[in-house]
Amino acid sequence: MGNLVAIVGRPNVGKSTLFNRLTKTRRAIVSEEAGTTRDRQYGKCEWNGREFSVVDTGGWVVKSDDIFEEEIRKQVLIATEEADVVLFLVDVTNGLTDWDEDVAQILRRAKLPVILVANKADNFDQYYEAAEFYKLGLGDPVCVSAATGSGTGDLLDLVIEKLSTSTPDTAEDGIPRFAVVGRPNAGKSSLINAFIGEDRHIVTEIAGTTRDSIYTRFNKFGFDFYLVDTAGIRRKNKVTEDLEFYSVMRSIRAIENSDVCILMIDATRGIEAQDMNIFQLIQKNNKSLVVVVNKWDLVEDKSQKVIDTFEGAIRSRMAPFTDFPIIFASALTKQRIFRVLETAKQVYLNRTACVGTSKLNEVMLPLIEAYPPPSVKGKYIKIKYCTQIPDTQIPTFVFYANLPQYVKEPYRRFLENKIREHWQMTGSPINVFVRQK
Repeated sequence: MGNLVAIVGRPNVGKSTLFNRLTKTRRAIVSEEAGTTRDRQYGKCEWNGREFSVVDTGGWVVKSDDIFEEEIRKQVLIATEEADVVLFLVDVTNGLTDWDEDVAQILRRAKLPVILVANKADNFDQYYEAAEFYKLGLGDPVCVSAATGSGTGDLLDLVIEKLSTSTPDTAEDGIPRFAVVGRPNAGKSSLINAFIGEDRHIVTEIAGTTRDSIYTRFNKFGFDFYLVDTAGIRRKNKVTEDLEFYSVMRSIRAIENSDVCILMIDATRGIEAQDMNIFQLIQKNNKSLVVVVNKWDLVEDKSQKVIDTFEGAIRSRMAPFTDFPIIFASALTKQRIFRVLETAKQVYLNRTACVGTSKLNEVMLPLIEAYPPPSVKGKYIKIKYCTQIPDTQIPTFVFYANLPQYVKEPYRRFLENKIREHWQMTGSPINVFVRQK
């Protein structure tokens, strides 16, 4: 079950370094420049067979002195509303600051596990210095050095221990789960209400984990699926300001718990950076995608040319993954709402598409022969055989080659596109691996 761990703390206590250490990435953006890509804020960590998501709150802070601390306070509040465990980072070399005490006060009120992490403890003398953090009233400080990795194993053991108390997920398997995601105000709730309609009695709601999405069972008109709805669970009074960070935190949950994501885009505003953030989350989690351009009733010029331009703009922003359906709909007038459901169902089925090995080779090998992978250093790459791996989460194909290490990303994309041309896999991500034959 997707659990969420948030890292909070003052600037320069090593949040990004710890994030990189836990998610095993070295995205090398540890320079604290404002506005570096916000992509590095979310990652997955695996420890002792448990997987959880890690969010580094640092990257969402607006860098300017007067509102700076206020901003961080807001992040901390949002983090406590959405996460399952909070890692509160303090810096042993700097000692205790007023600001740390402020944050500790917010965290003490939060009804969720907080682990106090004393970072930059590179030698044993500093372990003694960490004792002053007992003042914060958050229990034993865990001494780590994010830069060298010492102490992070004990920290992860503790995180897993705190996570294992949360309740398991209760939605039945084998029934598809659709999540409606998008920026605030793109019309997510209206869409969900349009689906469910007034007769809510045919809908059963199941709450997922402790602070989680609600699964709404939808069973009529020949459809049977769960809607993963994250709206309206947490109280929103504190977080009206920082909507961007909030909606990303909120979306992580819904996306991880679903099979198909219905990404809502506001037709009156076009595609914005925030939509791209959510799209990247969908891609990172290998989820299927249906894009719904909502509020289509408000667009005056509905000519085919406008539609084509809009579609082109969306696909070019989301390239290289462009094989997904785009539906122009209006949740308010219920225009094409049914189409959204039909498409989502089809896209879900596309995830489970199976291609017979003989058919696959019959189609793909002549194509590969006509366009072989470019030779590298005078060596010719030959692909003689391909097959689909059964029972994977998304369609996964393996091509066996004599020199797999020389097959580069553009050629893999070529193979993927050819598979998409011949078999119906719209909306679903595809894995293409090249292995030694």
